[in-house]
Amino acid sequence: MVKVRDVCHHVRSKNAGPYWVTFDFFFDGPENYRKYSSSPALSPELFARLYGTDPSLVKTVHVEDLSIIKISYPRASPQGGMEERDMHSGQQYVRILDVDLD
Repeated sequence: MVKVRDVCHHVRSKNAGPYWVTFDFFFDGPENYRKYSSSPALSPELFARLYGTDPSLVKTVHVEDLSIIKISYPRASPQGGMEERDMHSGQQYVRILDVDLD
């Protein structure tokens, strides 16, 4: 099985304002981008399962020229709230690295 970590040279998560988190998937070339960027494994349902968000609110943007996809979802609570565990969302990507794309 091919995992996200096998076809992306960089994956990051970060704030997209106080109410959203975004993931950037930097594929390691156009071939892997074409093959895996639309994988059903990176579906809104995955983000719902892993991050407790509403799958109908997950947004995906493809940047084909750069072999990148951006996937964003709304935070369960605003940045800096009482329940906050990762103020800048910089560690949220770790759960995605081992997702099987096949």
